[in-house]
Amino acid sequence: MKIFWQFFWRSAFGSLALLLALDPVKVQANPYLAKPGEPVVHVRVAACAISGGFMHLYTALDHHLFDKYGLKVEFLLVRGAGVSVAALTANELQFLYCTADAIIPSLAAGADAKMIAAPLVGLPWVIIARKEVKRVEDLKGKIFIVTRPGGTPDTLIRVLMKKLNFGADDLKIRHIGGAGQTEVYTALQQDLGHATMVTPPLDARAKRDGFNVIYHLDDLNLPAIYSSFFTNERMLKERPAIVHKFVAALAETVYFVEKNPDKAKHSVSRVLALKDPDSAQSAYDDYAKRLINRRINVPAARVAEAIENLRQSGANVRRKPAETYDNSFAQNLWQSGYLKELWGGEAPGKKW
Repeated sequence: MKIFWQFFWRSAFGSLALLLALDPVKVQANPYLAKPGEPVVHVRVAACAISGGFMHLYTALDHHLFDKYGLKVEFLLVRGAGVSVAALTANELQFLYCTADAIIPSLAAGADAKMIAAPLVGLPWVIIARKEVKRVEDLKGKIFIVTRPGGTPDTLIRVLMKKLNFGADDLKIRHIGGAGQTEVYTALQQDLGHATMVTPPLDARAKRDGFNVIYHLDDLNLPAIYSSFFTNERMLKERPAIVHKFVAALAETVYFVEKNPDKAKHSVSRVLALKDPDSAQSAYDDYAKRLINRRINVPAARVAEAIENLRQSGANVRRKPAETYDNSFAQNLWQSGYLKELWGGEAPGKKW
């Protein structure tokens, strides 16, 4: 009997020591998952455009990643930043996925909403050009096509001109109107200019059509934030637990997309009606790899710089940068050990 108890206690203490030696995060459960009997919460989520940059949302919806967190998501498409923000602040939407640079001006002006997560940080835009234009320096004396004055491509090409020390007459900017990249791409095909600006996966088509990809605008190192999630003040004040679950589900989606590239490429191909694997791969490489922010936290310094640029341009700025975002949800995922558990101890990447 004595030998039995010696063996029992030695085994028990050995097992306890083994558990303590393990990373404690690995043995804790995901605290954000729906608990047995917990009622399902219905929320509306909208994207402000159809874009490869929203790959993570498409994948989460296709594979029901929100369901396990007790969220029943109704997905809507509300085109345009202004209309989207209006619907969000009226609580017709509970969450919005859009390019941060398009929404920050409204937040700075006082819209009752905040950015709560930024899974993509940087600029996906690339310059595509006709065969005779092989380098960005070759744009001197050429015509650059954009849709409208003041839009993102119009702004970016002017910043690039300054970096290249181009004078006002060194590059002609042709505005053709229209709503987006389809129009500028068609104009380039019709010889209305020598170059234009697009985002993946249209760069893959450009290569197939014989155009050159000559510059990645992310190399400008601007304070850009791309696809980001927003919620309204009502959700933050009255239903913070739901916001927390939503952000946790998003963090898991980032992991899921990275570990399941074929499923993510299928989701983005379905929404964008992509027919070729090169286009799907282009979208995946940019939005799941190059621009990804695994911690999904909002880069505060970039928000501050973006708002200061708005102020200097004469825009209506009524809020301090820190009043336009809420990083507490993303930070809690990191501080609680959730992200470390999710990634199996892997480094979560840039902290921003």
